[in-house]
Amino acid sequence: MLRMVALLLVVPCALAACGDAPDAGARVRLATTTSTENSGLLRAILPAFEAESGLRVDVIAVGTGQALALGERGEADLVLVHARPLEDAFVAAGHGVERRDVMWNDFVIAGPPADPAGVRGLRDGAAALTRLAAAGATFVARGDGSGTDVREQALWRAGGGRPSWAGYLVAGQGMGPCLTIADEKRAYVLTDRGTLLAYRARLELQVLVEGDEDLRNPYGAILVNPARHAHVNAEGARALLAWLTSPAGQAAIAAFRVGEHVLFHPHVGG
Repeated sequence: MLRMVALLLVVPCALAACGDAPDAGARVRLATTTSTENSGLLRAILPAFEAESGLRVDVIAVGTGQALALGERGEADLVLVHARPLEDAFVAAGHGVERRDVMWNDFVIAGPPADPAGVRGLRDGAAALTRLAAAGATFVARGDGSGTDVREQALWRAGGGRPSWAGYLVAGQGMGPCLTIADEKRAYVLTDRGTLLAYRARLELQVLVEGDEDLRNPYGAILVNPARHAHVNAEGARALLAWLTSPAGQAAIAAFRVGEHVLFHPHVGG
């Protein structure tokens, strides 16, 4: 009888972790891009928010298209992505609310130091891609519906369309793996500068094309619409969104560096 009584006391305590189990409402699911994760940004800045708010942020790092799909299904509370046309469509369809600009960096075209296609120094991203195709150079594409993939396709359209050639390789992977593949194959790749800087110690790839206004890379955060998914942690997501766009959050983004390099610039003007 004593053993049964003890068991009845222990089981509820175990199920509740004796009052220490985190409440589901204390977690915020952040669906975001591989670039914010691979760069190390979120690992650097989110602990400050968690300490201040008492909330735990569960990061789901995928391509922008996949992050928005998670939000559409109610499998995330907040999305942080970088493909404005997809973001606007997400909000227009009623899947998200309260989109805010958070930060920006830029895309670059990186490639082997020898630069056999001769694109080094070009400032026009579309013209550089066209030259790579004409030279039959090896180019590693994301091809995964990510923000980087969306920007690549926009550059091809600006240059008159993407031709078909044997050196165009679709990896279907995140930014970090694509950089590794490009490095191994002495290939070219469109990448956000932040991830390239985060990986630079293990790569021979060099920045060859930069400075085009069409290579600017803004990031926005959007609340998943609680009217569509009543179970989402709308309060926690709103707190994280407010922090990211607050002076404290913006300062944390600006302070994140790899060596002497700033990887992300805070958004100015709200």
